Amino acid sequence: MINNQTKEKKIKLDLDFKDSKYATGRRKKSIAKVWLKKGTGKIYVNGKIFDKYFVSDNHIMQITRPFEIINQATDYDVRCSVSGGGHTGQAGAMVHGISKALVMFDQNFKTTLKTENLTTRDPRAVERKKPGRRKARRSFQFSKR
Repeated sequence: MINNQTKEKKIKLDLDFKDSKYATGRRKKSIAKVWLKKGTGKIYVNGKIFDKYFVSDNHIMQITRPFEIINQATDYDVRCSVSGGGHTGQAGAMVHGISKALVMFDQNFKTTLKTENLTTRDPRAVERKKPGRRKARRSFQFSKR
């Protein structure tokens, strides 16, 4: 266990993001603080490599999508701090933050990322439960007798 902690600390020490662009991404209840700089394509989430943090292939594909759209999958390093919500919301928040940071690097990316709706926040959220209902829209089971 001590060996694993020293490895994680070493990863955190190796990250140098002094000349980087910062952006905040949001989705549902999740907030992602993203630092982006020119590099070799490494992505770190909360001090871990993103493959270890997000186990779903769908989330991994979603996070790398902004880089694939601009055809520069291995040109930027990302350090991200994510909090709140679940893994799906956190992945969406990361995509939003990465897209905003890429636009700060080069304004030419704005049109391509905007057409894919990656620079705008996804406004969808969970609908609230209403009184007299079992969930937001589902009613209780009706019994005739």
